[in-house]
Amino acid sequence: RVTLPACPAHRPLPGSRVRHGFPPAVEEALCGITGAQLELHYCLQALGEYFDQSHVALPNISKFFLHQALEERGAAEALMKYQQERGGHYCSKTIQKPNCDYAVGLMKALELAMLQWKTILRYFEELYALSVENADPYSASTIKKQFIGPKIQKIKLMGDLLTNARRLDCSQDGRNSLGDYFMDRLQKEFRTSTEPEPSDHCSPCPPLQQCTGAAEGLKRPQRECSQHRNGIGPIYATIHCTTMLPQCNDGTGAKVKQGREGL
Repeated sequence: RVTLPACPAHRPLPGSRVRHGFPPAVEEALCGITGAQLELHYCLQALGEYFDQSHVALPNISKFFLHQALEERGAAEALMKYQQERGGHYCSKTIQKPNCDYAVGLMKALELAMLQWKTILRYFEELYALSVENADPYSASTIKKQFIGPKIQKIKLMGDLLTNARRLDCSQDGRNSLGDYFMDRLQKEFRTSTEPEPSDHCSPCPPLQQCTGAAEGLKRPQRECSQHRNGIGPIYATIHCTTMLPQCNDGTGAKVKQGREGL
């Protein structure tokens, strides 16, 4: 078992009207894990800022770590909100400086993130067992669904990234290599965090049968051809195309009459 991060200064709120079946041990452990989540957020943010520096210049990797940092902060805020819903509270504490100064290469940065996520996962697993022991099934179910599952997916993701980084022989001593460039430009997980969100487009038009003006239907083009009887003169073909276009659901369509005459 891994020792849960302690919160010795934590005290339950006196006279809370919504508190019911919330063991003090579980509340104290939740408060400690929330602090660990904030420290993980601080560490990932520091890694993202490092890879954004001019002498490193790996923008996709930088935005990937910054995006993961935002997700960890969101998880910490979700833990705080859960404690408030159960009648507890989060006591503020000092966030330690991230120990990531040695992670000056992509390989070491990925290994550090993997180690941090494994530690947080062990915390949540032990908290799950603690909730079961203290007869708090609601906390156990919430921790398993909302926190343990996403952490397992992140560890799997980091394992795939580490495997690809070893194959490309990425740097470990801070000297950028060609493998770092390939990881930054070609790795799908890094590029997806930098792609812009799709802009809002108008909703697709309904089928023609449902649009305004569809009752009249589409008129077939009428062709009128005339040819000299002697067979010598040119053939003159007059094409009259009259089409009733349906009105689009965004109000931009209209009934347009198109005519074209060609030789």
